[in-house]
Amino acid sequence: MYAENEILFPYTVIPSLRRVRSAKFQALVERVLSGSQHHDETLAFILMMVRLNGCISCETDSFRAMKGCASCALQTLRRFKGEDDELIGLFEQALADVRDFAQKHPHWGIEPIPLMPRPNSM
Repeated sequence: MYAENEILFPYTVIPSLRRVRSAKFQALVERVLSGSQHHDETLAFILMMVRLNGCISCETDSFRAMKGCASCALQTLRRFKGEDDELIGLFEQALADVRDFAQKHPHWGIEPIPLMPRPNSM
């Protein structure tokens, strides 16, 4: 009856978002997947999705949770009314938040090394 889900947006769901939205968002997904789970950009993507999906308020017995995290994320991104530039902006804000946290808490081991040069379109 219950789908596989986590308490917050899991790293394992990111690959299922490869073909959602435009090429710009797809490039962001690929960039994030090229790093480790501990990379600042990966954590920022997860944070962005937690905020977009409303993971904090998700209850384990809710309809949303029963559908599973992947279905919830896909539905959230499909229903997002803004342009992909707005999603990229939300990612950049989450990245700034993660980097701020990493600087204040170096013992968490967040990897701040850039994955690859950013394309001009992002």
